[in-house]
Amino acid sequence: MTISLPEPDQQLSDPSELLLDYLDYYRSVIGAKTEGMSDAELRASRLPSGWTMLELLKHLVHMEQRWLRWGFRAEQVPAPWGDRGPEDRWYVGPEETAAELLAALHAGGEHTRAVVSGTPLSTVAAPGGRFPDDGTPRPTLGWILFHVLQEYARHAGHLDIVRELTDGATG
Repeated sequence: MTISLPEPDQQLSDPSELLLDYLDYYRSVIGAKTEGMSDAELRASRLPSGWTMLELLKHLVHMEQRWLRWGFRAEQVPAPWGDRGPEDRWYVGPEETAAELLAALHAGGEHTRAVVSGTPLSTVAAPGGRFPDDGTPRPTLGWILFHVLQEYARHAGHLDIVRELTDGATG
């Protein structure tokens, strides 16, 4: 089985829209990589490092929240590192489901779109959340979005490999 999704429009020239469309694309790729898999398959590790597909999915939910809500907007979030367990490794509780995590992933994407709408990429992150107001340079929205995009791309590749190891699906 091959999984394929169309990339964003090649005629896009607005940097904000291009970043947002690629973020949406990678969220769709993440969803496609986990689609049709059982809970047991999503919770099973196939790698020496021990992480699971469901743990990676939860990491992506929290990663985007850390960078956009807590980071760029300096919003207080209940658990910015909620993807980590007591041993400081990725953790998913037995009650958490792929459907809930995918819904949270896409809700985070909607929030990111709302943040970016009308905000110049050169806008510097607000002080107070992830970034203290101590004179240390804070990243711009453009830098943050590019960082989040590369995280999605890298982890989509990880899921691609794990999915192929699980059932042979590629793409």
